[in-house]
Amino acid sequence: MNEDVLNQIKWNDAGLVPAIAQEHDTGKVLMLAWMNREALALTLAEKRAIYWSRSRQKLWRKGEESGHVQMLKEIRIDCDCDVVLMQVEQIGGIACHTGRHNCFYKRLDAGNWVDVDPILKDASEIYGEVGQ
Repeated sequence: MNEDVLNQIKWNDAGLVPAIAQEHDTGKVLMLAWMNREALALTLAEKRAIYWSRSRQKLWRKGEESGHVQMLKEIRIDCDCDVVLMQVEQIGGIACHTGRHNCFYKRLDAGNWVDVDPILKDASEIYGEVGQ
């Protein structure tokens, strides 16, 4: 791993950078998560999305429990070098822990957030009763 690649990222005060996962063939935004240096380095090395879980305070290999892995096709950073954009192949067609295709399934409609995308697979079938 070329350290210059990691050094060019503008990490926030917590040592993190937001990472957007976008479906490579449709352009649809699947999710946003966070990466630390190690997560980004491993993502580049393994060619699959690996994030930093802020709630669990540990590395999170997308799909490690669900099987819904994100295979890296291309990676970019924005003009300020403070956001990562990954073009991914979403294995299994489900990116969201709720069992939906993507995490952006709530739309503002007449002042209320409304679920507009279907659940493709019940989360309990993906993670078991406890794993959500």
